[in-house]
Amino acid sequence: MLKKILAFSLIVLAVYWSFRALLPTQISNIDTPDTQFSTERALVHLKEISKAPHFLGNDEHTRVRDYIISQLEKMGLETQVQEGYSMSQWGNLSKPKNILSRIKGSDSGKALLLLTHYDSNPHSSLGASDAGSGVVAILEGIRAFLEDGKKPKNDIIILISDGEELGLNGADIFVNKHPWSKDVGVVLNFEARGSGGPSYMLIETNQGNAQLMKHFVEANPEYPVANSLAYSIYKMLPNDTDLTRFREDGDIDGFNFAFIDDHFDYHTAMDTYDRLNRNTMEHQGSYLMPLLHYFSEANLNTVKSTEDYIYFNVPLFKTVIYPFSWIFPMLIVSVLIFVFLIFYGFKKGRLTGFGIGKGFIAFFSSLIVSALAGFLLWKLLLNIYPQYQEMLHGFTYNGHSYIAAFVCFSLAISFFIYQKFYSANNTANLLIAPLTFWLIICAALAFTLKGASFFIIPALFGLLCLFVLIRQKHPNLVLMAFLALPVIVIMAPLAKMFPVGLGLKILFVSCMVVVLIFGLILPVFGFFKHKNRLSLFFLVMSIWFFISAHTNSKFTKDSPKPNSLLYVLDSNTNSAVWATYDNLLDDWAKSKLTDQPNPALELQKNTIGSKYKSGFSFTKEAPIVQLVKPKIEITHDTIVDGFRKIAVCFTSNRKAERIEVFSDSTSIFNRATINGVSAKITDSTNTVFNNRFNNRLFSYYVTDNEPLDMIFTVPINQTTHLQFYEATYDLIGNSLLGVKNRDKNMIPKPFVLNDAIIIKTALDIK
Repeated sequence: MLKKILAFSLIVLAVYWSFRALLPTQISNIDTPDTQFSTERALVHLKEISKAPHFLGNDEHTRVRDYIISQLEKMGLETQVQEGYSMSQWGNLSKPKNILSRIKGSDSGKALLLLTHYDSNPHSSLGASDAGSGVVAILEGIRAFLEDGKKPKNDIIILISDGEELGLNGADIFVNKHPWSKDVGVVLNFEARGSGGPSYMLIETNQGNAQLMKHFVEANPEYPVANSLAYSIYKMLPNDTDLTRFREDGDIDGFNFAFIDDHFDYHTAMDTYDRLNRNTMEHQGSYLMPLLHYFSEANLNTVKSTEDYIYFNVPLFKTVIYPFSWIFPMLIVSVLIFVFLIFYGFKKGRLTGFGIGKGFIAFFSSLIVSALAGFLLWKLLLNIYPQYQEMLHGFTYNGHSYIAAFVCFSLAISFFIYQKFYSANNTANLLIAPLTFWLIICAALAFTLKGASFFIIPALFGLLCLFVLIRQKHPNLVLMAFLALPVIVIMAPLAKMFPVGLGLKILFVSCMVVVLIFGLILPVFGFFKHKNRLSLFFLVMSIWFFISAHTNSKFTKDSPKPNSLLYVLDSNTNSAVWATYDNLLDDWAKSKLTDQPNPALELQKNTIGSKYKSGFSFTKEAPIVQLVKPKIEITHDTIVDGFRKIAVCFTSNRKAERIEVFSDSTSIFNRATINGVSAKITDSTNTVFNNRFNNRLFSYYVTDNEPLDMIFTVPINQTTHLQFYEATYDLIGNSLLGVKNRDKNMIPKPFVLNDAIIIKTALDIK
């Protein structure tokens, strides 16, 4: 009994350790030596930067830019501001203003570039984490580096970019227009997609990552959190960073360092100085300083490679790397060992066909029941708590309670099912099924998702456990628990990472990960006679976490409800409506939309650009107020080479902050130039704006009240239909419209055009 208690305790401690080792536990204070990074010193800058939303084009954005420049100049660095128009692949046009500085090195080789962005997401995010944390990490890191007084071998370029939130626009003009971009050898980019948790290292490269990983390991950051699976998933998601422009346009390699937990704060008014996790900020510094010192001296001509490496982090060993070329040999060896052990087990009389069959029933029952429970239970919860669907990013404020509840529920299911198949000498038989499934997964990954091939490491330790079980009827359970450590420390964090990174809709994957881990811990749990007691314990824990989630399911001041309201005036029909993206209207929205709003059928035809392609849900007739309408002029209209070339100038007379331009599918655009930037040509049709979503051509984010100049080339006999949505973010407090401030338990809904007064104007060019 004592050994069972020790083994179980060791497993619990290993789970705790697997998470505890991901982050620093103490932050560096204001008295940290000047040559070292101090989180508290960095936070002094963050408080100044994150006082208010500072999106591209507003006054606060200018103040933040001036502050950053002043801090760089206090360090004795010369700065410059690069600006120019850019249209992103997302269809967003803006004029970013990048902050640049350069520290000269003693050599003439490639330069190290430190990268982050200073613009917050329009219009309500304070941008403390995204990416104020990156700005202050670089400011403090450079200060500490310069304090050391050592001249670097390589030049160090500092790029605090602009317009990242709109479509990587600042990175675009740097990579494609600034002469310094040709000097860059490697990039360190600091980002955020939440306000806490460990910072994941994600590589950006067009070729192999082998040399990058060798350099990373040699730089030896203290708390590396990195695995090649995370980047494989990252590449499949629409979550580009500035570093994407360096890779795609400049073939420049680099590292992203991004934390993603507390995702509910992402791009919201809750992305504040107070909510940024201090240990997370310390983690960013723990990456920056060793990598800054290392890459300022390294040969940056050696970062390119045609070979890929598997990589993952484990406590004590930090980052483990090995070549992709090992994947199939390791898989083949594992399969051969497995086959040998099966024959060996039958020969020794430790394995039987009947016992193995029972093991397959137990394992697949646990896996299927847990996955189905995870999938269906979350669907049920969305029906019970419809307010969750107002959080567009899919991670609720009580999301961590749900992760814990689903994990415990899967453990309760696994212990309950395996209790039915317990016998004193059947553990070796029970281990065959999970090992079979693990090896099948590893084989599938070897062909389809090579970055996840480090899953073979836990499988190899599982094979070692099987060997011990065949050799010994009563193995030392503490030894078995030690052999189970790799599957725990490597895999346990994934049970949390998947729903944090991909949303709670993916909780069923966490349930499956739990069963996979459980399967390889059977060399310990298989000897527990009274698994039903543990099943009951985890069921009670699951219920406890569900109760905790329910208790925290309501929106409060600390976990506010995202909502939306806009005023849309149609200048052509002289009519107006209130509009919202919300599906569950609260009292604030109902004050204008009433209890009986109308479906937003007309407005749905034109979906304003947003990350999740969210369309309007409801409208209600609104009073007509006198707004200063924009000036729209056709400044040029001629025939060139058999096509009609039209120039249109749109000038806002009320200092618009955003202009959306739409045209229905009957309008064809052969070419287009917007404020001097050419729209991308679709190769298959040799036209532009061919694959527009819900009629959207592009969005223009206005700087310095500059007009929108468009030159279109269209078929000669076409009637071209254009619709403009000119938006200002001044709905709240507007005396003409009487929209009151939100309650304290509400915030503006992120990812959409919100709190806006819109003038909708149609232009038909016949």
